[in-house]
Amino acid sequence: MMKVLTANRLSDGIAVWLGANGQWLENIDNALIARHEAAADALDEAGKSAFNANVVVDIALIDVDEQDGEIYPIRLRERIRATGPTIRLDLGKQADFKPASAA
Repeated sequence: MMKVLTANRLSDGIAVWLGANGQWLENIDNALIARHEAAADALDEAGKSAFNANVVVDIALIDVDEQDGEIYPIRLRERIRATGPTIRLDLGKQADFKPASAA
């Protein structure tokens, strides 16, 4: 079981993930991974606290996997939220993506 906590930032609606430093991050790469039920419960409580403080909305624990050292959301919906719109590669987070150069 591996989960991360995601939400939408209330101020601008951007998809965010809770990091190990307690900050809401715009990139899933540094999200805090819960690897057991107690850790997932702690993430859930942190999300409820942030929701009650009007920082984020739509909090959810999502299932993830690690692939080549990177966090990979299991559900397609969450992969789209992590990378941005699927139809315009020049907009959203994918516009900033730089593929590794072939060596």
